[in-house]
Amino acid sequence: MRKLLFSMGMSVDGFYEGPDREIDWHRVDEELHQHMNEQIRPWGMFLNGRVTHELMAAYWPTADANPEAGPAETEFAGIWRDMPKWVYTSTPVSTEWNTTAKSEVDPAEIRALKAQPGGDICVGGPTLARAFRQHDLIDEYRVYVHPVLLGRGRPLFPELDLSADLRLAESRSFGNGVVLLRYERG
Repeated sequence: MRKLLFSMGMSVDGFYEGPDREIDWHRVDEELHQHMNEQIRPWGMFLNGRVTHELMAAYWPTADANPEAGPAETEFAGIWRDMPKWVYTSTPVSTEWNTTAKSEVDPAEIRALKAQPGGDICVGGPTLARAFRQHDLIDEYRVYVHPVLLGRGRPLFPELDLSADLRLAESRSFGNGVVLLRYERG
């Protein structure tokens, strides 16, 4: 059975975006990007909200044509283009690059998707992850803590009247100060 993962970066004080939606504080260097490629390559698909998808679609389809792109960045461009993507949105989005638009999270559809053969499934974006959490669909959390304090911004885990016990499955630090905390449902 495939797992549903939530993987995201955050500041030490718990924000995934700064107060003006900025993410330029993320410390993604070649080592961290290569690690992420190794993690993502075997996945089966991405499930994203519209904002996350549009952010990715604005850069990754042609990132490997950028002469300043490093090897890991170039590799990820191909991974992103080829990976099936579902985008949850109430407004129209482009269905280029192996993308399917969905209007709402259907728990039965997600459970059936998890039961199919293939690589794990990653949900991206805290707002969408909140909807998946409400239906108890997330099996694993991969939080990349970046060595920065933002003071304010958008929290990685929006309020939700639901608690969950988690078990630490892995922790790893990178040369740039980023720490991966990987938790599985308890």
